[in-house]
Amino acid sequence: MSPSAPVRFRLNGQPAEAPCEAPTILLDLLREQLRLTGTKRGCDLGTCGCCTVLVDGRPTLSCLTLARLVDGHEVTTIEGVSPAQGLSPVQRAFVELGATQCGFCTPGFIVTATALLRDHPHPTRAEIERAVSGNLCRCTGYRKIVDAIETAARGGT
Repeated sequence: MSPSAPVRFRLNGQPAEAPCEAPTILLDLLREQLRLTGTKRGCDLGTCGCCTVLVDGRPTLSCLTLARLVDGHEVTTIEGVSPAQGLSPVQRAFVELGATQCGFCTPGFIVTATALLRDHPHPTRAEIERAVSGNLCRCTGYRKIVDAIETAARGGT
């Protein structure tokens, strides 16, 4: 791939292509070029989890991932976790249990929780806490967030 070659991948289930300079990070490609602003820029150091997306189904920090590395892969952002109509069970539980607070960290938590529940449909509270340990929330004590994920795992509120 040349320094300015396009990156081609599947984005939220659809084919995507965007020009990509060699040092472009995935977060910038998503937010600035593809205008998907649900993925948040928090720390640019990989410590807050606000920029979490799924790459081939695995939670990935988009602020630390070169965009070129997703060429040929599947990327799912917060915009892609909802069903065609309405909210996903995780999103619905976050809203109904008030786990959003300011909402800035919410996309990263929801994307991470979506992957957790896909791979482990009935996690324990400890497994939920471990799964989201890379996501920071400055507004809550995490109780409502963990409660929301646990509620979604049980199938509702």
